[in-house]
Amino acid sequence: MSGYDGGMNKLRIGVAGITGRLGALCAVEIPAAGQILAGGLSRTCDATRQITDDAAIFAASCDVIIDVSHPDTVIHHARIFADAGCPWVVGVTGLDDRAEVAVLEASRRVPVLQAANFAPGLTMVLDLARQLGAALSGAEYDAEILEMHHRQKVDAPSGTALAIGAAVAEGRGVSLADVRSVDRRGRRGNGEIGFASLRGGQVVGEHSLVLTSGTEQIVLSHRAFDRRVFAQGAVKAARWLYGRAPGLYAMADVLT
Repeated sequence: MSGYDGGMNKLRIGVAGITGRLGALCAVEIPAAGQILAGGLSRTCDATRQITDDAAIFAASCDVIIDVSHPDTVIHHARIFADAGCPWVVGVTGLDDRAEVAVLEASRRVPVLQAANFAPGLTMVLDLARQLGAALSGAEYDAEILEMHHRQKVDAPSGTALAIGAAVAEGRGVSLADVRSVDRRGRRGNGEIGFASLRGGQVVGEHSLVLTSGTEQIVLSHRAFDRRVFAQGAVKAARWLYGRAPGLYAMADVLT
């Protein structure tokens, strides 16, 4: 079987991090998409809403899991969800190297789709950023990424901003880790990919890639007006992922 066929059989989709902003929206969008909300995973149990704090019990009730919880939970979830044989949509950002390795290891056992952002438009921005990086060298075009989010957001730069930077770096044939500049002091270094983060109010999410040479400037921007775009994208990803072979997938796979 390769992906959900959209027929009469409904998928049981669970949400890890269901009490968070995006998790709560996913819980609404799952039945809106004609699927079954299998319940949620959270630090606080709520039997009336089928919310548990036990990852193994939660996974046993799901055909697919959307995980929008917290970076600290990802290593634990990777083992539990892989043991359960449950496809895993990972939308948690701000992961350290150990967590990234755990996601990769889980993808050898179950299908895993990892995305910093589930918005279809942003997925296309990443593709364009990669193309721009390949066509416009770092020696001639300075790359800067500006992002703004609501005041409660913890990680900075955002996972989406880092994904845009990684796409530019990939296009240029370099590692983002080698060229990223987050806390700049003094003059800009040659070939750097710079990041600037703004926080305020309840901004859903704004990202801009700015490429500037001595003679021109290109600005590639994405702005989310409603968080539902992320929840709807996550549900679409979950439906697509069901039945896939083990492996690590991205939102670009869903849209192609």
